[in-house]
Amino acid sequence: MDGHLRNGVVAVGGNARQQFHDARGYGRPAGGNEIRLARVEAAHLLLRGDLTAVVDHDGSADRLSFAEFFVASAAAVERFALRFLVYADLRERGFYLTPARAGWPGVDAAASGVDAVDGVDGADGGNGTDGDLIDLIVPPRGTKPGDGEPVYRIAVVGERESLPADELANLTLAVVDEESEISYLETATPEFDGGTSYSPPAGITGSLIGDRVVVWDAPEGFYDHGFYGQPLEAREAIIDRAVQLSLVEAAALAAAGQLVLDDVDDTDSSADSPASHTTIRKQGQQVEGERFDRRLAVYRRLRQQDVVPKTGYKFGADFRTYNTVKSIEDLPHSERLVRVVETDHEFDPRELSLDVRLAGGVRKRMVFALTGANGDIDWLSVSRLTP
Repeated sequence: MDGHLRNGVVAVGGNARQQFHDARGYGRPAGGNEIRLARVEAAHLLLRGDLTAVVDHDGSADRLSFAEFFVASAAAVERFALRFLVYADLRERGFYLTPARAGWPGVDAAASGVDAVDGVDGADGGNGTDGDLIDLIVPPRGTKPGDGEPVYRIAVVGERESLPADELANLTLAVVDEESEISYLETATPEFDGGTSYSPPAGITGSLIGDRVVVWDAPEGFYDHGFYGQPLEAREAIIDRAVQLSLVEAAALAAAGQLVLDDVDDTDSSADSPASHTTIRKQGQQVEGERFDRRLAVYRRLRQQDVVPKTGYKFGADFRTYNTVKSIEDLPHSERLVRVVETDHEFDPRELSLDVRLAGGVRKRMVFALTGANGDIDWLSVSRLTP
């Protein structure tokens, strides 16, 4: 059985509807028993031997074998080879999937959820309409496209491409490396279910010393139940309630009016910006630059959600987080690593892979805090996936 390529769409007659569409979810009906296929679908049928050849009516009118059709399609449609590799891999895993990119020939807009242009080659390699990154729609295993809610919306990327952080939520990334191996990454918008009940009292005083603040007489439960700072300890020490705070911790407490620097007068401060907070924040900006304000915003948001953030330095992250801390003596493992990035950040897939692999290796979920200039924060979690 031959296919016929016209205007970037491969038409197949005979009993194609029953054999390919009805039985295995390829293409879409075009009247009678004919179906129309996107290039990746036609290439896969050629690879399997279900199609003998594709007649190229857009060019030489030659009958193209799989190899010839593959080369011609790769020349006509940007990144065709990457998309085909992922399409074929998911087919081998038992999924009946469909192309979803608006520029792909033969795409069914109703099934894909994007506006498709029938018969367009897609050679410009655009990202679809409205910045859509979706390449493939994957229904539940064993069901056909359109039979139910998709289980995966696949964005296909090469390992050297950049990925806009603010467009990745609720997608599955299929990253194709230079040796044509595929790694799947699942993205989502996480919910924080904090249960830490400790709240520091007002009136805590401390000294700003370099890149930290020392509270010499910490209130009861400050470290043991609130997990604030790190005790200043030594054998036979003459003090036993001193706690060292990071600048982020100290700035958050000062902003809430719970911490006052012992050499700063907060009596004339505005409620929104106590003088101690301003002093600590300026020190943080001097030490860390503009990232300090973004990390501070994320820290405060997490504390407001009763989640305890602590430094993630040992894991290459900004924070590690604990949903519920009741006592240091019974401290649970942290659940997430959080890295703070700007809203317009673009990920390198290798960067994502490294972060996710490290988080998984220490039994944590990788979360990115996308921070805007106005203080807005969007959350993005990324984890490995086996479809």
